[in-house]
Amino acid sequence: MSELLKPLIPQRADPFIYKHTDGYYYFTASVPQYDRIELRRAKTIAELATAKTVDAWHKPEAGPYSELLWAPELHFNKDPESGESAWYVYFAAAPSREIKFDLFQHRMYCVRNKNANPLEGEWEFMGQIDSGIDTFCLDATTFTHDGVLYYLWAQKDVNIRGNSNLYIAPMKTPWQLAGEPVLLTKPEFEWEIRGFWVNEGPSILKRNGKIFISYSASATDENYAMGLLWADENSDLLNPASWTKSKEPVLCSDIPNKIFGPGHNSFTYGEDGDTVMLVYHARTYTEIIGDPLWNPDRHTFVKPLRWNDKGMPVFGKPSMAD
Repeated sequence: MSELLKPLIPQRADPFIYKHTDGYYYFTASVPQYDRIELRRAKTIAELATAKTVDAWHKPEAGPYSELLWAPELHFNKDPESGESAWYVYFAAAPSREIKFDLFQHRMYCVRNKNANPLEGEWEFMGQIDSGIDTFCLDATTFTHDGVLYYLWAQKDVNIRGNSNLYIAPMKTPWQLAGEPVLLTKPEFEWEIRGFWVNEGPSILKRNGKIFISYSASATDENYAMGLLWADENSDLLNPASWTKSKEPVLCSDIPNKIFGPGHNSFTYGEDGDTVMLVYHARTYTEIIGDPLWNPDRHTFVKPLRWNDKGMPVFGKPSMAD
């Protein structure tokens, strides 16, 4: 049996690691205070643990995005209109901590940095990314496929039970959508509706002729688990019929080994440039005092992703390296 995994970075939830063409790994995540975008970089994944942190952007004291900055992701995107590439951080934030209609009031936003090193230079606020639906939304990611830049995120539909579903749309620019949101998945299976009805935290992986979307479901305690969608790489990604959804979770709590609520993952590549690395957060205990939102002990874990003979990813156990 493999060794039990240890956290790479403690108290960093919603972890995102990106390996850039400059040879550096870049890391960002939700900080326990939910008040800023924190970045770090290193030449190896292991070195991210001790890398210098830079506070790239702070939330303002007041206004529509002045509270609860969640799940930042750092992307190096090319603007389809201008052809220029720059660094973008996508995040969600709220005007207050007030809950309305059983939900926080988060909307999605974007900041941009044109410097070659995003830990330096100036970050420019690009505004709200408007999906055309004025409801609770969060956890945006982006990816490019066949020359098209796509936006993928979680959002509430007032006509669908639950906190959030997953949507996809093409992008006009890295901060503007070019089409209507397309619903890909909603909470429906028993393991997706424990505590809360949730589909959130999507992440993209291309491999073996397929495009995979991992996502997270249920409440953010020990019930939190990961699901999977996939489509053929040559299919119409904006057609919901192109996507297949796993009826079973692909990663869930490993109770005997005390790794609880694995989820909100991202994918990166190992130092060999080929091994897919699964990046996720999890807790190591369940006795949370008070609101889990303010519990800081969701830690960043990283492990290799495995594959079966049909070209499908094997996530294994969150506590094990294999």
